[in-house]
Amino acid sequence: MRKIALLIYFLLASGLCFGQAALQRAQKLIEQKNYAQSEIILAEYLKTDPNNLQAQELYGDALGYQEKWDESIVVYEKLALKRPQNAEYHYKYGGAMGMKALSVNKFKALGMLSDIKTAFITAAELDPKHIDVRWALVEFYMQLPGIVGGSERKAQQYANELLALSPVDGWLSKGYIAEYKKDFQEAEKAYKKAIEVGGSELTYNKLIDLYEAHGEGKKALETSQACLLAHNNNRLHYQIGKIAATYNINPELGINCLVKYIENYTVKDGVPKDWAYYRLAQIYRNLGDKDQAKQWIDKALASRADFKEARKEALVIDQMACC
Repeated sequence: MRKIALLIYFLLASGLCFGQAALQRAQKLIEQKNYAQSEIILAEYLKTDPNNLQAQELYGDALGYQEKWDESIVVYEKLALKRPQNAEYHYKYGGAMGMKALSVNKFKALGMLSDIKTAFITAAELDPKHIDVRWALVEFYMQLPGIVGGSERKAQQYANELLALSPVDGWLSKGYIAEYKKDFQEAEKAYKKAIEVGGSELTYNKLIDLYEAHGEGKKALETSQACLLAHNNNRLHYQIGKIAATYNINPELGINCLVKYIENYTVKDGVPKDWAYYRLAQIYRNLGDKDQAKQWIDKALASRADFKEARKEALVIDQMACC
């Protein structure tokens, strides 16, 4: 009997280890953005252990990342019903419904609003420190028209809660609200405060994006330079070059930064080198240097023949007067 008991224990332990390995593998695949493969592994796992909450949540995540909203909604709703005190389940349920609402016609979306709001508010009440759901509520109340529940006052309420939980998120959310209201000065003030208290690249980029959206090239360039000093990220060299090219300002700085970007480029920088070639062509065209502009635009097109923006730029350069 003792040997049989040991055998049963060994088999159960082996099964648990195998199952945990499968979940870890699925989680890793999600982190690697291989959502389809993760979905397959989790679907198979759930056939043998259908009540595993971790597996169900990961399965919902894998579906959601693939924009399979109907299926992910079903998964998250079941989780929220099984564990009604779990804020994360309600948050993900509301989020999946919110994304679904964006993909359907307005009348169907209107019918989903109450359930979305209920899920988010439930999550916020269950977890007073849940930052993501408060961000969701800020966006929810700002994006809805007042006649169907939109409210700047409620959005500000959740922005204030964010400010107490995480000053950076608080100021970023206040900047978001101000931008939505088209209040440039308030948005600028909020994003500057976010930089002051946080100083991450994200905070700088929010301010840079605001300046670019309002045609404030000089301010965008100055903020990008400050971000480069703080973070020394090669991608920022491209950003400075892009702004210099787009707004036809500080061409020398733009050229130097783009050359540095090309010299230090890795795939982690995100923007392909052919875009840097394109921006260099723009700067030299702005300077009236047709030969250099043509050299760089040819390099961009040699790298990618179907580069539409580069093709258009090449036509403009061809029409320039000779040096």
